[in-house]
Order: sequence, then C-alpha cells, then structure tokens
Amino acid sequence: MKLKKLPKGEAVDAEIEEAAGNDLRQILRSKNFLFDWQFEKKQGLELYKLYLAETGQIVGLMSLADIPEEFRIHLNLIESSKENIGKDKQIDHIPGALIAFACELAFKRGYDGFVSLVPKTKLIDLYKNKYGFEQYGRMLATEGTNSLSLIIKYLEDGR
Repeated sequence: MKLKKLPKGEAVDAEIEEAAGNDLRQILRSKNFLFDWQFEKKQGLELYKLYLAETGQIVGLMSLADIPEEFRIHLNLIESSKENIGKDKQIDHIPGALIAFACELAFKRGYDGFVSLVPKTKLIDLYKNKYGFEQYGRMLATEGTNSLSLIIKYLEDGR
C-alpha cells in the first residue's frame, strides 16, 4: 500500500502485519506511541503494525477484537506515531490504512466488512465524515459498500 509523505504528497510504500514481541519492545523503546500496547496484547487482542517498507519504521498501530458471534471486528485502539499526528504530520493516511485493513480482515472472516469502534467524543465527526462510519448510540460502525470503498482508497490504490 502507499502512504502520502507530506507536504508534497509523494507516495511511500508501507506494509501492515501482526505485531510480534520484538515489535512491542521496539515500540516501548521508541517513545513514539502513547498507548500501552503491551496491555492490549495481554488482553488477547490482535495487534497490528503499519510500517514503512524501506526502513521498517513503525508509524501506526491498532488493536482488534474478533467477535464472531456478532459477525464483526471491533477496533479497540488506533494510534499514529507522534510525528504523524496533527497538522504538522510527516505522513498522511495512516489511520485510513489501518481502518481499511480491519475492513479487509472483516471481509476475509465472513463479516461483510463489519468493523465497529467506540471513539472519543471529539472524534465522532471525523470517523463519520472522513471514513463514512455510521453511528449506533456510542458505537460507530462501517460495513459492506463503505468498507469496500475504504479498502480501495487506502489499500488497493497503492498496490
């Protein structure tokens, strides 16, 4: 997949894969992430890293819970590295790529792309407007056609 290097928008090759023990140690040492990702792993959640193909630098993380009895994947946490947050970020499309990857997993597992999350209140509009999530009480979700469009935009356009 391709991320966008700012300010010019040049394409940067990136990959997503499940994070392993060595990755967790690297994340802890780097101080580039605020959430406790070891805790997420200990909770039995699936932990995925988004990294730059050329350097191996981890630029994004997410934890997922597979909920097969509800035919959905729940996105528990998502985080971009410190230098890739806000208006001065160096690389764009990190959250979009991670969300699209969760959607792709939801299709592969037979859930019709159903991905849910419970966002911070201040992020509700962002998820709805930028990523097309629908609101169901405090929970937001994407599925079907919208999930497919996220996969095309953030994963397949750069493949």
